[in-house]
Amino acid sequence: MTSQEAPINVGLMGTGEYTTGITPSGQSKSDKKIGVVGITMFDLRRRGKVGDVIMAGTNGGKFPEIREHFQKNIGDVYKGLDLTFRGFPEGNVRNGEAYKDALRALPKGSAVIIFTPDSTHFPIASEALNLGHHVMVTKPATQKLEDHQALVELAEEKGLVCFVEHHKRFDPAYNDARARAQKLGDFNFYNSYMSQPKFQLETFKSWAGIDSDISYYLNSHHIDIHCWMVEGRYRPTKVTASATKGIATSMGCDPRTEDTITLLVDWVNISDETKRGTAVYTASWAAPLKAGVHSEQRFHYMASKGEVTVDQAHRGYSIVEDDIGKVDYNPFYVKYSPDENGFFDGQRGYGYLSLEKFIDAARAVNAGEKKAADFDGKGLPTIKATVLTTAILNAGRISLDEQRSVEITENGGKYKLK
Repeated sequence: MTSQEAPINVGLMGTGEYTTGITPSGQSKSDKKIGVVGITMFDLRRRGKVGDVIMAGTNGGKFPEIREHFQKNIGDVYKGLDLTFRGFPEGNVRNGEAYKDALRALPKGSAVIIFTPDSTHFPIASEALNLGHHVMVTKPATQKLEDHQALVELAEEKGLVCFVEHHKRFDPAYNDARARAQKLGDFNFYNSYMSQPKFQLETFKSWAGIDSDISYYLNSHHIDIHCWMVEGRYRPTKVTASATKGIATSMGCDPRTEDTITLLVDWVNISDETKRGTAVYTASWAAPLKAGVHSEQRFHYMASKGEVTVDQAHRGYSIVEDDIGKVDYNPFYVKYSPDENGFFDGQRGYGYLSLEKFIDAARAVNAGEKKAADFDGKGLPTIKATVLTTAILNAGRISLDEQRSVEITENGGKYKLK
């Protein structure tokens, strides 16, 4: 049976905003009110690419709310979607390790998509790979460089697909900018900014500053894009981090929670170490409310023969409502309005494409049409292609914690922090 014929079973690890559209305070107030992963899997099932769906969280008592939410906001809105899924933990119980039962309930060769707190990515991903499942993990892949490199080795050993959900690679503007940058000569300077409004601190209060930080959560986007832009030509050598505090703590977050984190990173040309570049990555989840956009996202790339500037917060598309004000929408990421026949119409969104590329890769490997290694070097965010992003993020966290610059060294394709 070819990959075009055989659907793949899917395990969704994590039942939060990105998967379901449900947050601790109810339906999300962001632009992901019905989630992204769940509805994409339901639509891929309609299209014959996905079979059974399993969902794992930590609180089984949450599933009735999720099912009701799915029916009201997905089933009653779009035609032809089968919303059935099996939830773990089963019953009205709490179990922080329910993912283990869920992974074992899946047949070998299933596709596992992980959207859980950052500190859980590595144990869940490694467990899934060891059980013979293909894995997609949200960014950051891991919090520690050594864990990321361990996943690279494990995926290679098992011959399984392992992607990181860096959906900005599929944003048409970012994707085209990366391609055009290859003709602009030697890299010189990169500056990026990404933010979300401070109501997100309410959504993430349970782990903000405790489990992870805003650099891991948002800087990961633009660091990956930059690493991809200079891939094979430059490597990072030193990271120095700085952070602000005060807003998150005033909202009741853990005292350790930073509002805004900036990383200053030195880069060197691999073939000519006299050529060097500088990058500045800034991320914040303390941006003002009612700014009109859910996420500011922009970067500037300068090279020896030109520059690239992208502002993806403002797409020239805005809606004004009396009770809300002006909002700049981004239908290029995920489009929720149905098509002319009442079906879900978001297949061209880069949030959808990112997930579909992984499902297609896993199905192709299962069918024997491809090997997992075939997807490296193709511009896809494989676990192997994204090591430097984790190296920079991990170095940034160490820099903040220890108030010093952190070096990134390379030897035989392996990276270390010191």
